[in-house]
Amino acid sequence: MKKIMFVGSVGVGKTTLSQRLKGLDITYAKTQAVEFGDDIIDTPGEFLQHRRYYNALTVTAVEADVIGMLVSAEAKMQTFPQGFSSLFTKPVIGIITKIDLAPNEASIEKARQQLKLAGAREIFEISATKDQGIAPLRDYLEKSDM
Repeated sequence: MKKIMFVGSVGVGKTTLSQRLKGLDITYAKTQAVEFGDDIIDTPGEFLQHRRYYNALTVTAVEADVIGMLVSAEAKMQTFPQGFSSLFTKPVIGIITKIDLAPNEASIEKARQQLKLAGAREIFEISATKDQGIAPLRDYLEKSDM
């Protein structure tokens, strides 16, 4: 399995997705520091929300095979700047979370466009709590080719 590093704002669902991919019970846990797992690196949302932590993201990314940028389907504000993926020397994918809570299709499309502009190569739409869209993401991570 490819090792993925999750990057996204506070509350976007990075830890919940980590729990779902590991087959754990979904419980709320605020990530205070980078958490390294066998196949997942979970980063605090503050690392994205404060530019001074971008260096921490680029250094941590060395341990990953792929970077996952997460945006919530509920998000009203821009999360990632254009070209954000250029910080990394690894493939970058986009993950739209909380699709079950999207107020309408336009909000999912807005998240999709944000991820494309940030440089995501491929985009997955998921609900970790409802187990929607997890299988295609898992399949991508389990493929041996990059």
